[in-house]
Amino acid sequence: MINKLFFILCISLPIFASPSYESSLTCKTCHPIIYDEFNNSAHKKSSIYSDPIHKAIWDKHPLKKKEKYTCAKCHTPGDTELLKKLASNEPALPKDNKLQNEEAISCVYCHSIQNIENHAKSNKNILSNKEKTFYSAREDKKENKNVKYKIDTSYFGLVTDKSGSPFHNIDFTNKNFYDGKMCTGCHSHKQNSHQLDLCNMEISKKSDTKENCISCHMPKVQGSFTTVNDSKTHRYHGFAGAMHKPQMLAKYVKLSLNKQTVGFNITIKNEANHSLLLHPLRVGELQVSIIRDKKVIKLNSAKFMRILGKDKKPTMPWIADELIKDNHIKAKEVRKINFKESLISGDQVEVRLGHYIVNPKVAKNLGLDKHKDLTKFTLFKKERFKIE
Repeated sequence: MINKLFFILCISLPIFASPSYESSLTCKTCHPIIYDEFNNSAHKKSSIYSDPIHKAIWDKHPLKKKEKYTCAKCHTPGDTELLKKLASNEPALPKDNKLQNEEAISCVYCHSIQNIENHAKSNKNILSNKEKTFYSAREDKKENKNVKYKIDTSYFGLVTDKSGSPFHNIDFTNKNFYDGKMCTGCHSHKQNSHQLDLCNMEISKKSDTKENCISCHMPKVQGSFTTVNDSKTHRYHGFAGAMHKPQMLAKYVKLSLNKQTVGFNITIKNEANHSLLLHPLRVGELQVSIIRDKKVIKLNSAKFMRILGKDKKPTMPWIADELIKDNHIKAKEVRKINFKESLISGDQVEVRLGHYIVNPKVAKNLGLDKHKDLTKFTLFKKERFKIE
């Protein structure tokens, strides 16, 4: 199922003997298409110097005054010096440097994840210490543990077949790179000190498909995964989601209209294995309009959100000890939204499902109201129904 996750190249020293990982820019030499996708992704822009949302939350977090940037294990795991300071209980704050801006989450880091330790508060990535060997996934090679660069020739040298990488070895046997578990070290759940889930994937097992984090958020797209070996497709490394290319995930949502004697309803069917939106700052919205005699009648929209709080009032995540509201559309859920307006023959009903990356009502308190790209309505899926 998984076809050719990109390889990492040019590791001149054992990466775990070094205080930092090899630069992702190095990987661009053989993986230019994948690097360009990664370069614009939320993974690349995960630090407080690249992600304004993360910075806004961190600026208000009490651990900032204590100089304990505990977000590092997922937001900047490439900053090994910072992680060492945290482990030694030393003052540990991110610095505005090239590493934080360019290598917060690096290619080498993700392709070195050997396994995941499950914990109640949050999971933990277990990294490999294999020198110059990185994990990847290909169904036709999943039994191959140590693939080295090889050139085979035939027809008197006229036909050349290359396999592997000239710069590193590849391990195709890690099952976590096939079932998506390698993503759950950071993208599973996160609890605060009150044992409240700030976010939780709540991945549903009610599925007869093999779809997972990788197959959905890293779909196959056109273009070779490397310049060393030509291929027609590769796994998308821009990581489709609420922040980037949400329309790539629209196929997992079905919209339908059912006319009633009085009024009508719109059905939203979520075929994904988790809720449509997960981050507590996200707000989903269903916008419905009736087009009648060239007039557009906008109906009251339906909104979907998750609100954390204390004493029945919304609070910052680290203060919250209760879930005040959660009406997000869950995994495999079929949600019907009713409208009282009656439809007549000839009407057209336009249905728009989308989201706000940051709840506009919360954005001002976080100093994010000037970031229009974060507070605007982002269209996820649109359908138009004609009433006969």
